[in-house]
Amino acid sequence: MEVSYKKLWKILIDKDMKKKDLQAAAGISWASVTKLSKGETVSMEVLMKVCKTLNCDIGDIMELIPTEENETT
Repeated sequence: MEVSYKKLWKILIDKDMKKKDLQAAAGISWASVTKLSKGETVSMEVLMKVCKTLNCDIGDIMELIPTEENETT
């Protein structure tokens, strides 16, 4: 499975926020923001902080995308 945070970036655009604004407001490290930008996995704690800051649900900021190897197993 791959992770997509496209929904998160759309929310930031709608709220006129930059990544550095999210980082400061949510109290997460810049390394976590970088991981989100690259579509890498981050801890549930980071995701919960982002959701709390943006007042949304986890499904509003990310989605899981099946990969071919996972579709056959």
